[in-house]
Order: sequence, then C-alpha cells, then structure tokens
Amino acid sequence: MVFQKSLTRELTLSALGVFIVLLAIIVSTQAVNLLGRAAEGQMANEAVAAVLGFTTLGFFPVLMILTVFATILVVLTRIWRDHEMVVWLSSGLSLGDWVWPVMRFTLPLAALIAGVTLFIGPWADQRSQDYAEQIKRREEVSAISPGVFKESSSSNKVYFIENYSGEHGAATNIFMQEITDGKVATIFAKSGFITTKPDGERVVVLEHGQRYVGEPGSANYEVAEFQRYTAGIGESQQMPGPSGNRQAIPTAQLLSQDSADYRAELAWRLSMPISCVILALLAIPMSYFNPRSGQTYNLLLALLVFFVYQNGLTVARNWVAQGKAGVWLVLLVHLAMLALALALLSYRNRPARPIGQALSLLFRKS
Repeated sequence: MVFQKSLTRELTLSALGVFIVLLAIIVSTQAVNLLGRAAEGQMANEAVAAVLGFTTLGFFPVLMILTVFATILVVLTRIWRDHEMVVWLSSGLSLGDWVWPVMRFTLPLAALIAGVTLFIGPWADQRSQDYAEQIKRREEVSAISPGVFKESSSSNKVYFIENYSGEHGAATNIFMQEITDGKVATIFAKSGFITTKPDGERVVVLEHGQRYVGEPGSANYEVAEFQRYTAGIGESQQMPGPSGNRQAIPTAQLLSQDSADYRAELAWRLSMPISCVILALLAIPMSYFNPRSGQTYNLLLALLVFFVYQNGLTVARNWVAQGKAGVWLVLLVHLAMLALALALLSYRNRPARPIGQALSLLFRKS
C-alpha cells in the first residue's frame, strides 16, 4: 500500500539521522572517558582508538533499540501533527493497521541486534580486553629504551640500558634498581635479553652481573655476583579470561553452563531484540499527538517509559545473577510492557464518540 511504502521510507531516513546523532554522542563520551584513563596511566595511549571501536560495538544493541524507538515516535508524531493520521484513519484504516508497517521496519533491525548481542558483542568485548593487554605489555617492554632512564608502570623499578636490539631482545650494559619492602636492590649486568614465561609474563634475563641490596642511609649492604638473574618487567601480565567478565563469555558457553550469572547474562542478551520489538509496538499509541494542544508531552512520557523498561531489565538481571529470583522475573518485565503496549493501542484505537454521547455515558455511570 501507499502509506506502507511512504512510512517505511520515512522511518529509514529518520532512523539513519537519529543513529548518527546517537552514535556521535556515544563516541564522544566514550572517547573522553578513555582519554582520561590513558592520561591516568590506566590504559596505553595506543589502545584508545581500538578500544573505542570495540566499546562502541558493545553499545550497538542499546543504541539501535533507542534509535528504533525514537524514530517511530518522531515519525508518527509528525504524522499526527500534520493531520496525515486523520486522513489515513478517515479512509478506513485503524491504528492497528500501522502495526505491520512498523514491524516490517523493526524486525530486520531486531534480528541485527540479536546477531550483535549473541555473537559479535562477546567477541568484541574479549578482543577489547586482549588488545588493551597486548598494548600494555608493549609499553612495559618499551620502558627499556637505550640511553634513557625509564620507570616501570608499577613505579618500583627503574631501568637503564646502553644498547638494545628490539629485533632479538638482546641488551648490553644494563642497570636496574628495584625497591621492595623498604630495601633498594641495584643490579648491574653486562648483557641480557627479554623473554616470555609460559604464563605470559614478560621478563628480562640478566647475565654476568652484580646485585647490591640494602636500606638507604645504611652501610649494611649485601653484594652478590650472578651468572644469570631473571627480573619481571612490571607486574605479572596474565591475559584476562572471559570468566572475569560475563559480557565476554560466548553465548554457546552460556548455554552449556547452569549458574545464576550465566542465566542472567543469557536472559539479558535475549532481552535486547525482544525489547526492541515491544518498544516499537509501544511507540505506536504513545506517538498520539493532539494538534490543537500544541504540546509534545508524549515524547517525554515515552522516554520515561523507555528508561523504566531498561532499568527494570537491569534490576531483573542483577537479581537473577544474585540468585534472588529466576529468569521468570525478566520475562515478567517483558510481559508487563507488552500488556501496556496492547492496552494503550486498544485505548487509542477505540472509536471516538460525540461530546454529547460521551457526557451522557459519563452521567449514567455516575
């Protein structure tokens, strides 16, 4: 039908604009956050751009849900405001006839949200952690720069190397000072090289040197000569596994395990496409606009409903993870919002009565 094609075209163009605006807001806020972490030394400077991309991909489901909801609200509110809805309704269409055109726009995006949430999101979250860790290790190794005193990220070691070959990890004339339990250990070595332990820790192996250990201001020092001495470059840099972050756990692993945390995370991922469809259905009656009033309170009410819905899902997920409730609580939140959408749709779809008939029915009830 004509109105279906025109509605789909307008929804698509409006969704593109809304998505670009929301994406710019998310990217700018996350960039400020990551740059602040990099300035505090919590993240390597080189990892900001890549982590920003992975983080934005993680926000994609919520971003798309808000895009779909806001787009349907804005477009249908404009149709009400410009009296186009009156024309369509007077031609024999009901408000329920708008459900399928809206769903035809929503369902492909809901499928995209499901794909990102169930498969791409966990991969992106894990890749973000791995990449940030790799860059952090690289910064630790770059602390060993020839001809420059460099402090480790743990602030308890100082390195100086006269010559360093990055290709083979070999170094000559090495100086290292470490502070441990109030004692200062000073090491001089003729040569050394960098290697990696089986647990992933980067270490420097020193050869043919001396080690001096003592307290500052005291003449009591221990002197030892060594043929080989191993020192860690910074703290242990073990790769974080997905068990420390539920968002990075693959969906297949969530299905194979039966624990409260895994059930909560799986319910949250399945809730993303479901909430997209329910919010799209809810936006149809909430887009009602009275041209005579000239007020757009419906948009504010719709945004309030959106935040209540998302916060309700978040609280339900946390309770499921803590073992206070079952997955039925998440389903109950969806059913409550679906019932609200159907009730509002039925209310807005009811036939209008003349003012006299409405007053007579009101007095009869009283």
